[in-house]
Amino acid sequence: MRIPFYGLLALGLLGAGPAATAQTSAWNGRQCAVVLTYDDAIDADLDNALPALDSLGLRGTFYLIGSSPVVSKRLPEWRRAAQRGHELGNHALFHPCDGTLPGRGFVTPDNDLSKYTVSRAVAEVRANNTLLTAIDGKTARTFAYPCGDRQIGGVYFYEQLKNDFVAARGVTPGLQTAAQVKLDDIDCYMINGQSGDYLVNLVKQAQQSHTLLVFLFHGVGGGHSLNVSLGAHRQLLRYLKAHERDLYIAPMVEVAGRIRAVQPASAAAK
Repeated sequence: MRIPFYGLLALGLLGAGPAATAQTSAWNGRQCAVVLTYDDAIDADLDNALPALDSLGLRGTFYLIGSSPVVSKRLPEWRRAAQRGHELGNHALFHPCDGTLPGRGFVTPDNDLSKYTVSRAVAEVRANNTLLTAIDGKTARTFAYPCGDRQIGGVYFYEQLKNDFVAARGVTPGLQTAAQVKLDDIDCYMINGQSGDYLVNLVKQAQQSHTLLVFLFHGVGGGHSLNVSLGAHRQLLRYLKAHERDLYIAPMVEVAGRIRAVQPASAAAK
């Protein structure tokens, strides 16, 4: 049987150059990295997603909207989740999205990013960081762009927030090597109704290509218009657990920190 080039690298049959060494370091010596992210701070996070993760000893990133009533009403549960190793990420204080874009009928005038100033957007994100630190006591975390929107009047508002975060997650689908990852706009796969087989096959692709795979979930077993079934989510987690010796499964803040450590300073700044 012919062994693929990456298989030779893994077996150590070829000399490990700097790029291969950096890749191995970024993925903690494993085949690839997998990050499970959950957006919007909804009840399904605490009722369905977290128990499923905890039952298998897996950790994820939960991007919290600071103004969500599920944050204030269930704050002790979020704090306990952070204590168990999950990341509480920043999804902005009010989840503003650009209402001028197609399909944005859900955007209210108060939370229309196109009507924001850059300073207002930055201030609200930082206020949410203050709230999250009050919950988990941590200062290192990552950001997720609400609706994936990065600009206000043509200005990339995250430029003023780079020192506040380890990295930021976008919404563009893709698998990337550690060298290819843009830490200010990390690729991910948004899941809405796909099967468990589809989710597992994404992991297998990441294993074969030795890349970063980020899942973006909203509802798990309901609770959101964007949803993954409990069965599909469970199938994914069971595959991850069964292959955890080959997979680096960790919250975004941890994986992004490893990527930052191996990327040249010039690449990380892009």
